[in-house]
Formats: sequence, C-alpha cells, structure tokens
Amino acid sequence: MKLSRRHLLTSSASLTAGATLPLAPAAADAAPLNFVLIGDWGRKGHDDQTNVAVQMGKTAAAINSQFTVSLGDNFYENGVESVTDPHWQKSFEQVYTAASLQSPWKIMLGNHDYRGNIQAQFDYAKLSKRWQLPARYYQETLALPDGGKADIFYLDTSPFIKAYIGTMVDIAGQDTDAQLHWLDTALAASTAPWKIVIGHHPIYTAVTGDDHDQPDLIARLDPILRQHDVKIYINGHDHCFQVVKVNGLTYVTNGSGSETYNPGPAKRGGFASGAHGFMSIALTSQKLDFSLIDMTGKVLYENTLTNT
Repeated sequence: MKLSRRHLLTSSASLTAGATLPLAPAAADAAPLNFVLIGDWGRKGHDDQTNVAVQMGKTAAAINSQFTVSLGDNFYENGVESVTDPHWQKSFEQVYTAASLQSPWKIMLGNHDYRGNIQAQFDYAKLSKRWQLPARYYQETLALPDGGKADIFYLDTSPFIKAYIGTMVDIAGQDTDAQLHWLDTALAASTAPWKIVIGHHPIYTAVTGDDHDQPDLIARLDPILRQHDVKIYINGHDHCFQVVKVNGLTYVTNGSGSETYNPGPAKRGGFASGAHGFMSIALTSQKLDFSLIDMTGKVLYENTLTNT
C-alpha cells in the first residue's frame, strides 16, 4: 500500500524533484522496520556511485532506515589490500556521508572482494563504528516494532561458483558443505515469521543467458531455501535490477550501486532495468514491502510479500 498524499507532502522534501517514496504500510498498519540495501558499489565515487549514495541517504532519512545491507563487491576491481587501503576513504567513508547512512552496515563479500585481502575487511570492523562483518556467513535476528521478529541469513556465495576455481577469486579452502549445513540447521531452528536470505550471486534472474542464472546455486542452495519456505532471496553481482518469481519464491537482483549495464527484457516476466540505484525494505510481522529506487529517487519497481 502506498503512502498517503499527506505523508508524501510532509516526508519527501529531501527527495529530488519528481521522486516518490518507496512502499510503506498505511497509518492504520503496524509501524515497519525500514532499511536500505546496495550492491556492487566501491568505485571511488565514479560510475554514478556518488549520485546513488546521495539519493540513498535522502531516502534512508525519509523512511528512517535502521541499517544498510551491502550485497558484496564492496571494492573494485581487486578488493582491498589492508585496513589503510585508500579504497576505505575514497569508496566508502567519503562517499556514504549522509547522517542517515551512519547506522550499521551489514556486510557481505563478493567475488571482487575475494580478489583482495579478505581479512582486511574483517579487521576494518574493529576500526569502524558502522562496518559490520562478523563472519563470512552469519545470521541476525531483528526485533520488529510490532513485537514480531525476522531472521536474516547473510551468505558467502563466491565459494560455490566452480568457475572461480584457479582464478584470482581466491576461494580455496572454503567449505561450502559446512556453510550449507549451517544454513539448513539455522533455517530449521528459526521460528521467525520472516526468513530473508541474502547472498552476492543470483540464483534465478528475470533475464536468461550467460552469467545470470547460477547453476551451482540452483543445484545446491535453492533446494534448502524451498525446504524451509523462504519467500525471498536478495543478491547483487549482476549490475542491474531484476525481479522474478519462480515457483513461489521471489528473487531480487540489486547490483546497481555504481557501474550498470542494460540487462535486456525480463524474459521470464518480472522486472529488469539497467538504472543505477538501491533497494529499500519495510518489514512487519505480516508484510514485506520492497522497492527498487533509482539515483533520482524514482521508484522503478515495488511489491508486497506476505508471510501467509
């Protein structure tokens, strides 16, 4: 349900001209927990990274975002070398400067991060008040304003991609069986109304073709999500927006944080766009509203999922 006209008039002043706010529950509904998500961003402010960051800050302020999720590929092209790498300032600290983006950043790793020093991204969490990366994969339980809860499962998908073996994407030594066992066990134990699974790589996409669908994840990860009635999987990696629903599970690609490309038509239905931008989520015990927003603040796509 869209915000009332009155809400738009009083809350969208910080958005750019012609902008609209993302989906949010009406006043009579329970207040949501709001957050924003961005993928594939770290380019020292170039390729519209700064423009996306500015608008994400405005939207985060308008919806009272509680945190930011990074979907991986945090630093191009080859990750970071150390905690003093210039990328930290040029691609992160000096780009995401809005007050609304100083809340925690929940970090995941992408294949470009694996080309650098992964340990430096863990170590930076000890130096930064907002950079949070407790492990390569991890779970977080969110307390919702209406008294409910949601479990978010942050995955490390690069080690599953067989094509990376023997390349600069240094996935050697990562135990994917252990990660799948952890996820299977954690999903089975979860009593939360929402189980949101997030990874860097897509499983299914609206656009078919090479390097869109990931057969390695279709074969190994997707069956676990379906076994435990996961309703949404969110990823980056493809530098575009895509949404597709396959046999009841919604897959969202949000890899538009800097450089993008035109993905072509959404051949499976759903949605596809090469616009630069980010994603927002408004979450209650009953509903998950999500929006894909471009760097001018325009909502390109919005949808509501229910947990029934």
